[in-house]
Amino acid sequence: MPRYAQLVMGPAGSGKSTYCSTMLQHAETINRSVQVVNLDPAAEHFNYPVMADIRELIQVDDVMEDDTLRFGPNGGLVFCMEYFANNFDWLEESLGHVEDDYILFDCPGQIELYTHLPVMKQLVEHLQQMEFRVCGVFLVDSQFMVETFKFISGVMAALSAMVSLEIPQINIMTKMDLLSPKSKKEIEKYLDPDMYSMMEDNSVMMRSKKFHKLTEAICGLIDDYSMVRFLPFDRSDEEGISIVLKHIDFSIQYGEDLEFKEPKETNEDEDPLNTNYDELFQDS
Repeated sequence: MPRYAQLVMGPAGSGKSTYCSTMLQHAETINRSVQVVNLDPAAEHFNYPVMADIRELIQVDDVMEDDTLRFGPNGGLVFCMEYFANNFDWLEESLGHVEDDYILFDCPGQIELYTHLPVMKQLVEHLQQMEFRVCGVFLVDSQFMVETFKFISGVMAALSAMVSLEIPQINIMTKMDLLSPKSKKEIEKYLDPDMYSMMEDNSVMMRSKKFHKLTEAICGLIDDYSMVRFLPFDRSDEEGISIVLKHIDFSIQYGEDLEFKEPKETNEDEDPLNTNYDELFQDS
């Protein structure tokens, strides 16, 4: 039977560890077995049990203190991840082999790991060799995304990871519970955005013609091919968490080998993954 994995990615401070903790609690609620693996060698603490911890293999602090290497925080983290890539046998031993495993990999926040360094791509390929079906989960802080140009920057970061890793990817706006009711209403337009409308709304701010053409081309690429969409993630909303998990499960075909269960009665034309964002925000 296949095994399943979520690569939880995103910039530093986007809420990756909080996401893992929330998903772990949700899995317990629905009686599903889910494990977490920490792949951040610079992590200081997390409030959930881990199946494996990369810090048992190598830590950023140890690398930075090595007088022969002389690395700073960023170089130290990259060195740790490259060392990890050369020692995937440690990961295999830590994971063992249990059928129907479902594992969340809490990854580092260094964006270059997902754009132009090969480490994460090598990890994906190794997990696939271990019969894992892998889904990328890219997190962006919703508080950062409430302005159009910041939103486009977040979209490009998510797109870079998707193109680099070549796996199904679900993009998520985290920390929705920290937004004010006004900001929640404002951010709805970014969940399923009309990029051309955004361009028109902000055309006055674009003073450079070259910049305007570049931004227009980027927006056109994203809009025409529907390449990036976001799901809201509010850790206090069980229904919203369930919707996010359904999207991820669908992308890696989780459950197709499990015992069949009689489905609940639903409208025949209803899309099981159709998200009604109005319902998610109705209590705001």
